Amino acid sequence: KLQFLYFIGLDMSNKNPAFSRKDSEDKDDEDTNLSLYDSQDEEDEEEIPWITWFCTLKGNEFFVEVDEDYIQDDFNLTGLSSMVPFYEYALDNILDLVSPGEDDLTVEQQQLVESAAETLYGLIHARFILTMRGMKLMEERYRNAAFGRCPRVMCCGQAVLPVGQSDIIREASVKVFCPKCEDIYYPRSAKHKSLDGAFWGTTFPHLFCLCNPSLLAGVAKSTYTYVPKIYGFRIRKQKKTNKDQTQIQQQIPAAVAANQ
Repeated sequence: KLQFLYFIGLDMSNKNPAFSRKDSEDKDDEDTNLSLYDSQDEEDEEEIPWITWFCTLKGNEFFVEVDEDYIQDDFNLTGLSSMVPFYEYALDNILDLVSPGEDDLTVEQQQLVESAAETLYGLIHARFILTMRGMKLMEERYRNAAFGRCPRVMCCGQAVLPVGQSDIIREASVKVFCPKCEDIYYPRSAKHKSLDGAFWGTTFPHLFCLCNPSLLAGVAKSTYTYVPKIYGFRIRKQKKTNKDQTQIQQQIPAAVAANQ
């Protein structure tokens, strides 16, 4: 029995180092995995530039990323300081800079700065897309029909371009312009209908068409119009005579008096 217990003790002593090595190897693997996770967390914690963040928000698909070099040129921002409140703070926010005295702003003022930054970026965007660089970025979106397609049946899904009905903010929402029928429509998505049309301006789509004749060479102006028919026959338009107009004018006061 003593010999048997002795051999068991030897056998266990030989196995213990193996177990300790395996445990140490597992621990090393865990430490390696933890270090990898830590490095991934650090990468995830890296801040995304404000411009990239803003353009990737849902509903902002019509925007392109304006080059920071363009924004840093004061000449390109001429006249915008009087149009946007908290201009300096908003500009620093767009460029991811720390403004002096930013920590002294109240929560309400910080919200106003963020709103002002979005407005300022939109106005800068309207100018940037008129440059060669801006048009190139918009061309890529147009080729992919990122702005949608014309809802008019006769235009056969023609790609459209964003356009504003005014260059002044808060006057009209963005619309889409069809190069084929040369008319404007509301964007198909409801989230785009709240965008300010001044962020694209009244000039962009027309200048884009002039500067890209080869791109629009195959886009012939639509000459097709819908013809109303009854049982296959066109409806004849009746011309109103002066006599008919006189009768209508006489009937209107009588109808108004009867309703009162």
